[in-house]
Amino acid sequence: MQHSDSIVIIPTYNERENIENIIRAVMDLEHGFHILIVDDGSPDGTAAIVKDLMAGEFAGRLHILERSGKLGLGTAYIAGFKWALEHGYDYVFEMDADFSHDPKDLPRLYKACAKDGADVSIGSRYISGVNVVNWPMGRVLMSYFASKYVRFILGVPINDTTAGFKCYRRQVLETIDLDAIRFKGYAFQIEMKFTAHKLGFKVAEVPVIFVNRQLGSSKMSGGIFSEALFGVMKLRLAAMFGKIKPAKK
Repeated sequence: MQHSDSIVIIPTYNERENIENIIRAVMDLEHGFHILIVDDGSPDGTAAIVKDLMAGEFAGRLHILERSGKLGLGTAYIAGFKWALEHGYDYVFEMDADFSHDPKDLPRLYKACAKDGADVSIGSRYISGVNVVNWPMGRVLMSYFASKYVRFILGVPINDTTAGFKCYRRQVLETIDLDAIRFKGYAFQIEMKFTAHKLGFKVAEVPVIFVNRQLGSSKMSGGIFSEALFGVMKLRLAAMFGKIKPAKK
């Protein structure tokens, strides 16, 4: 395996139209990121495309975890985090496969952690206004006010509490009890940020522009937002009763 201090985790389900292009876009960056694809049994052949690239020009830099079916975004990232820790990476990234997160922003998230002292850096849509392109206005408002609601209920100093474009320092993922993370959908993103904050880690926001996918179908649903909205009350109660604790060594 070629050496890198950074790995980008990309969960996939039916991303055949995007997967090769997103891999190439990340691999073309000067930093030398590695990529871990966590594929939930995509019936469209996403995993086969990844394996072809792994066997060819990206051998040693591109990796895949294949799972048996759609097991949830949160569990995909947890599996990816554990894999990244086992393989010695110091900076672990979350990113979508559909170019809603611009790969060119990865070095900025890396710099926030590796150079500027953050433990978690977030690609934030809302730290400098509302930086979202091609979303229906109803979805923009739902996302924006959901983040404000989460910030108010949980008391976290984060503008984009539901963002899924992030970098973690290794120590954060080693300290969080990953097996105790309870949410599987987009509330997972809230829970990870809140847990890192409660455990004393420094969270920084880096302004990015979020662009709605052009190829493939969205995995967003009303149930995902419901989990996020109601889940924050459970997180607040967990914090009040002292249930957010570091992992046991």
